[in-house]
Amino acid sequence: MEGSPQIVGRSHAFKRAGELPLKDPLPMVLCVPSAPHRPGDTPHFAPLATSSASELERPDTLAPFETLRLHAVGLIRVLGTDDLAAGEWNPRLSPQQLRSGLEVMLRTRHFDTRMITMQRQGRLSFYVTSSGEEAVSVGAATAYLHDDLLFPSYRQPGLLLVRGMPALTMMCQGIGNVGDNASGRQMPVHYSWRAGNVVSISSPVGTQLPQAVGAAMAFAYRGERRVVGSWIGDGTAAQGDFHHALNFASVYRPPCVLHVVDNQWAISTHRTMATGGTSFAARADAYGFPGLRVDGNDFLAVHAAEVWAIERARRGGGPTLIELVTYRRDAHSTSDDPSQYRADNEADHWPGGDPIDRLRRHLVALGEWSEESHRQLNAAIEQELNATFQIAESYGTHANGLGHANESLFEHVYADVPAHLAAQRAELMGEPTAKPHEEPAILPFSEAANRAVG
Repeated sequence: MEGSPQIVGRSHAFKRAGELPLKDPLPMVLCVPSAPHRPGDTPHFAPLATSSASELERPDTLAPFETLRLHAVGLIRVLGTDDLAAGEWNPRLSPQQLRSGLEVMLRTRHFDTRMITMQRQGRLSFYVTSSGEEAVSVGAATAYLHDDLLFPSYRQPGLLLVRGMPALTMMCQGIGNVGDNASGRQMPVHYSWRAGNVVSISSPVGTQLPQAVGAAMAFAYRGERRVVGSWIGDGTAAQGDFHHALNFASVYRPPCVLHVVDNQWAISTHRTMATGGTSFAARADAYGFPGLRVDGNDFLAVHAAEVWAIERARRGGGPTLIELVTYRRDAHSTSDDPSQYRADNEADHWPGGDPIDRLRRHLVALGEWSEESHRQLNAAIEQELNATFQIAESYGTHANGLGHANESLFEHVYADVPAHLAAQRAELMGEPTAKPHEEPAILPFSEAANRAVG
């Protein structure tokens, strides 16, 4: 075409790469990230943020994702170093709402303490604690409606406590006795609460994220204005399920809020092995929806970010990815020894503080709480949960039997029990049965019309 630049199709002399000298060649070195400190080192965390709590603006919930890129690499905070709330993200919760949040966080921590103690005494087989991450679950759960569907991971017992799951049922689930609403069919800490719209935790990490996106797609397809929330850890963000979920969320724009809880460690693997990027929230930008990076130990900030993302989803704005920056204070589980891979007293150097202590100080600064009130609440919750565990053990223990009837082995598996299982159940119960009709293993094809095709 006349006037077009003559660069397309122009032939060039070809030389193999080996024949061309490289200008300032980089060394061929494989980068293997490592933790910033190991046993014997002095812990040194970088500051979580250099900005003030009020610096990031709170945009409209339907704002284009391109305008939120700073929110994915910055840090949304509400509580300042003066223990007061500031900035556009301040959710302006009432003192009663703040006290309720503090109480559930305290209950979550005492629940963990009681269950860990019982596991160390051999009265539980396994446990996973959420100490230091209470605001991640409690601050989020208080923002959802009861009809919204939640897909938690291991460290969100606060979600279930906010939803109303009795601590007694959760303790029985940990023991696996007859009081377990899952009938002893799940590992400990794999809670589910149908009445509270909380889907069962699954052992393979990450599977809940695409499941959550699929549930949100179903809600949108049926025209239901319900929102789905799902949580994974930073290590799981390196799994394929994470990217599959984000891709489906990107394409179909269902009403869901996806979370990466960045608690610094995935068992003994530091977060640096899970991403080479600036943040986990920044990954949302490649998929075309907003990412928010939030101070996960700031109860008010977690709640505010959750409210924003839920409102966006309910208005038809699609998904949001929230990264919650927090710290796992205890071992990964009761089967883990963090002294083998973490520096001594690492938790004491974490710059994000403790979520319970930060909310306590905020309430004290408002004149809505006191040290004596805090002491009394701590003592009351501890006494309550100690008594609750004694009741849980009355339903059955590992030492004296879990209380499940033998025939329960055949329950809650099939809607209609197949003949061969019915026969096995009858045999177990010592009941006379007719021999079930058995089909031959290989069906003969005697006529051409009966032959398999394809």
